[in-house]
Amino acid sequence: MAWSLLTLFTTITIASASQWTAPIDHCAAIAGQKWVSPAQARSCLSMAALEPKIKSNTIEVLNKTLAFHTSVNYQIQAPAPFEDDVHEDLHADLARISLQEYSSEFEFHLDIFRTFKRANDGHCAALNYCYDAFFVTYLPVPLVLLTGEDGSQAVHIAPEAYQVAKAEFGDNLEFWENALPGNLKGQLRSLSGARVLLINGQSPLVAVNANALTTGSYQSFATRQNSFFSSYHRGRDGWEYVMGNFAQHVHPLVDEVHLAIQRVNSSGEIDIFSLPYRSRFGSASNNFTDFVSYRANNCVAAKRTNGFDVYDAVAVMEAEVAGSPAAYFQQQPPIDPVDAKKHALNVILDGTPPSNIALPEELQPSATPLNDSYSVAQFYLLNDNSTGVLALGSFSAQSFATFQTSLLAGLNDLKNQGAMRLLVDVTNNGGGYICIAHWLHRIIIGRSETTEPQAGLDSTMRAGPLAQLIVKQIVNGSDPDELLSYNPQQWTNASHVPFPKGHDLLHPLVKKTINGHDDMFSPRLGQECQPFSEDPPMKGLFKPKDVLIVSNGRCASSCSLFSITMSKLDGVKTVVSTDFSTIDTEIKSTHLKNHTLAPPDFLTNSVQGTTWRLGFGLTDPTTPEEWQDHTADISFPLTVENVNKPTAIWEAIVKDVFDGEELFQEPKFIVQDDALL
Repeated sequence: MAWSLLTLFTTITIASASQWTAPIDHCAAIAGQKWVSPAQARSCLSMAALEPKIKSNTIEVLNKTLAFHTSVNYQIQAPAPFEDDVHEDLHADLARISLQEYSSEFEFHLDIFRTFKRANDGHCAALNYCYDAFFVTYLPVPLVLLTGEDGSQAVHIAPEAYQVAKAEFGDNLEFWENALPGNLKGQLRSLSGARVLLINGQSPLVAVNANALTTGSYQSFATRQNSFFSSYHRGRDGWEYVMGNFAQHVHPLVDEVHLAIQRVNSSGEIDIFSLPYRSRFGSASNNFTDFVSYRANNCVAAKRTNGFDVYDAVAVMEAEVAGSPAAYFQQQPPIDPVDAKKHALNVILDGTPPSNIALPEELQPSATPLNDSYSVAQFYLLNDNSTGVLALGSFSAQSFATFQTSLLAGLNDLKNQGAMRLLVDVTNNGGGYICIAHWLHRIIIGRSETTEPQAGLDSTMRAGPLAQLIVKQIVNGSDPDELLSYNPQQWTNASHVPFPKGHDLLHPLVKKTINGHDDMFSPRLGQECQPFSEDPPMKGLFKPKDVLIVSNGRCASSCSLFSITMSKLDGVKTVVSTDFSTIDTEIKSTHLKNHTLAPPDFLTNSVQGTTWRLGFGLTDPTTPEEWQDHTADISFPLTVENVNKPTAIWEAIVKDVFDGEELFQEPKFIVQDDALL
């Protein structure tokens, strides 16, 4: 750890031997504290100067790993309808960063973090355990966007804000109570439900849109607007509350917010005040006593950071103990590592880990879920006794097999209890197992040309020089046990026929010019999930016209795959309210780590995500599905009566959509309308 010690001592000012000034250790000042001010957390994180070797290593790894990112050239200037949303040249920005001077390693990381966020791609990320969510920064006043009876929209402090804050932040609540000025002091509860007139002296819309420009992860501007507001999510162990980007920050960069509000029953009186943010020690952060131990315990590459040779028994054992480096940032519950090896995942990465804040009990569904409910998948029969609900928080669960079985059993149970129509709520679903998405589509719709032999999307992978070398090594015998993702035995061709042993799946190369850059891709790859490990029913459990998919727009990766294929292939309507270590494992296992094209190991405790495959478009096969429009069929307004109340939302949607119009011939995709118009 000599480099960490040197970093610390660069802050010493030396005038003479008798005038040495001991450096202030900002990390020691907050060691062991659960809650600190953002300024205190920031001072600790900013202590390390940026060493040239850390800078060059980080940029080299990121640049070389981007060779496997299928969207890198598309993202320079995305095609319509996302031309205004995605225009990020990652290689050009990394070149800029390599020439720029930084006051600290933290400032350097923030530039990289924001650069990758601008790609608005939930799989493409550059994260670091040393900084991202090391301290998570909160306000006790999450916001919601409510629609009034006259159709007008206004930003409000969530009606349940105080309940959430008292339950989750009870040990810091007194601080916020005392921080309120004048007659508001000690009256934090009275802020719940208040209309927000100004945020930092400007219309709330300014703050909403500013967040949408920086939050990343989703191409749609409206979906990124939604991330500003609080919402709900079905987690592994219960219903969870998502604070939203106004009330929860991944970095301790903002000290306070200035608000002008009109409280409920205030007779028109306007309150103007400032409220400080507070930073809480992250759940994946390792304890420290001072700057040196902070760096040693959190900032240096760990055994899990980089890839390993799958034919090195010791390396395999160490990797199994260490776990996935991306797991903390993946928007899914913990999964069985054996399942993760056997079944492909498509899940979003984010600097803020999945929420573990409980949705207040009075907002949760009061009905008892059906017996076949499991983990993130909960089944309910609404009071009309004809509408079933599948609340699906993820396409991943602890056991793949149990999850798969429970989905079929739960839907059958709904049918047996009289459900004639189905509402699937995928609010804040970050994705998961690809084959669970295929499976759910298949059992809902049944056997048809849209579900067999492919219930998902054909795909392609980037075929750069290093990828070609990896496949060549595999074809020449480097992967006898067929463990690697580039092994042709893992794939089928465009006719959904498995590739013969020894076939080079990247050839013949498909050459394209994208935004003026020459690129190469594999030929079309077919289905990857069938036959399923469990026999699906021949007949669909619900007719497409009797199915609604509901979300707040934040339905990513495998969730998006399910929603898109259900909507585009079967007309289901919608209502809206791969990381570096994996690539590095392929490289090391084929003995190409010393090749000039191969990225070196990270020196820092970092995670890099990439989009490893692109799905072919459905309505336009010439353009990847990623770049095609996926507008919801219905935008459903949130009101004070239903906001963040799953059952109230479901019942209102049933009334307005199922019961409020003639039976439609196609299913609908409905989005909860959290975006300001």
